[in-house]
Amino acid sequence: MKRAPLKKACVIGWPIEHSRSPAIHGYWLKRYAIDGSYDKRAVPPEEIESFLSSLAAEGLAGCNVTVPHKEAAFRLAAVREASAEAVGAANTLWLDEAGRLCAANTDTYGYMTYLATRAEDWSRRTAPVSILGAGGAARAIVYGFLEAGVTEIRVFNRSAERAEALARDFGPRVKALPWEQRSRASTEAAVLVNTTSVGLKGAGSLEMDFTDFHPDCIVSDIVYVPLETGLIRDARRHGLRTVDGLGMLLHQAVPGFEKWFGVRPEVTAELYDLIAADIEAA
Repeated sequence: MKRAPLKKACVIGWPIEHSRSPAIHGYWLKRYAIDGSYDKRAVPPEEIESFLSSLAAEGLAGCNVTVPHKEAAFRLAAVREASAEAVGAANTLWLDEAGRLCAANTDTYGYMTYLATRAEDWSRRTAPVSILGAGGAARAIVYGFLEAGVTEIRVFNRSAERAEALARDFGPRVKALPWEQRSRASTEAAVLVNTTSVGLKGAGSLEMDFTDFHPDCIVSDIVYVPLETGLIRDARRHGLRTVDGLGMLLHQAVPGFEKWFGVRPEVTAELYDLIAADIEAA
């Protein structure tokens, strides 16, 4: 009897050494006893097009995409899901039955799923959502809140032009406000999300003043190294509920694994603890 071919996927980036995706997908491959593999591939920017065109020849069902290739992956895809169209970037690629390169941006799914897991009642108040930053992650999360029915999203970014461009792209429910107003214009927010890199590896401070924030506000940070960023720590000191960034990383991996390996994986406490321990050890 002929053995079925090994199912293969990978994550690509430049550099790629930092990626924890192999640990996540490796956990699921073992848990579901799938005869498959998932590894890292360092792909220089000048080789991204040739690499993606050779997925089938390499025996790859698809790949995750990290910096700096997300925009190129979106551009090169033949089929794009609404999530990728909204963000203008892709982090998950797969080949369909016709061999076409398909793209999605699963950051929206990852963020919104983890938020609902950690703070199921986040939408019970009719209140604005505040977003710090206006890059690709901000776009994915703005899209998620709009799809969830939030009536007003306030975007704060050091570069006002980028915030204004994001607001124009998403329509009248999204408003760009000056960076200097990020604290006082967020006091009634249902959720405040940091999508910037401030706090990564403990560097920098967002200098948020939580003194007058609504007690039901949920403060969220997509930075997950360290697990407790300065923003999360300050919010907790003021008695606010918080949502860390690791869960978004774990949940955004779910749709890709299902596309490549045919099983919808579960984000378990064991997986969270495994990746958290790796972060803390590093």
